[in-house]
Amino acid sequence: MSEKLAAMLPCRSIPETVDFYKAIGFEVTFYQERPYAYAVVQHGDVELQFAALKGFEPAESYGACYITTDDVDGLYAKFRSGLKQELGRIPTRGLPRIGPLKDTTYGMRQFIMADPGGNSIRIGQPISEDLHHSPVPKDPVAKALHMASLLGDSKEDYAAAAKILDRLLSSDVPPPSRVKALILRAAMAVHLDDTPLAARLLSEADQIPLPTPDRTSLADDLLRAEDLRDNLPDS
Repeated sequence: MSEKLAAMLPCRSIPETVDFYKAIGFEVTFYQERPYAYAVVQHGDVELQFAALKGFEPAESYGACYITTDDVDGLYAKFRSGLKQELGRIPTRGLPRIGPLKDTTYGMRQFIMADPGGNSIRIGQPISEDLHHSPVPKDPVAKALHMASLLGDSKEDYAAAAKILDRLLSSDVPPPSRVKALILRAAMAVHLDDTPLAARLLSEADQIPLPTPDRTSLADDLLRAEDLRDNLPDS
């Protein structure tokens, strides 16, 4: 017996949605405008189906799916490249947008993407045989970063994440963790429409010297900082 799952998701505009998925490398396998707007896009064995709904508001969408892959870094690079070519930048806020690539506490390396219909598309790769949630870190700095990331990147409670990070940054934090906190706080500032603060935080992060091993361990965060800078008004 063989099964295949296809996600069925809402959208406001089929042409807008199809253009987005084409830009990141999906193939359009079905497209119709009448008697109702519907489209299907495919990437490898992943099939996403979309129906246009009258009066649909993407910002209020609860549509979501999780895609597993054996090359999440490759897909992330491909999707970023497609969006960069189509939009001239990597969208980090609003719709559509693509979030940072990072390792989770439940054994997955993943990123979260929101399409023009507000659907949350999570793409992840197992990096551990144990996919259960790890306990919240006991170290105060690690715990603060963990909670801020959960609130900001997963729950999208940007104000709550900012509050945790502001408290953390007011204390003595080791350089690598401080860089990570500054970049995450800058991302929250962008979401909260405070781009001057985001620029100052990113500048502060740039001024912290890091040895090569630390820069390697912070590669995902530094890439996020690069994308944030590209989206600042004067960049």
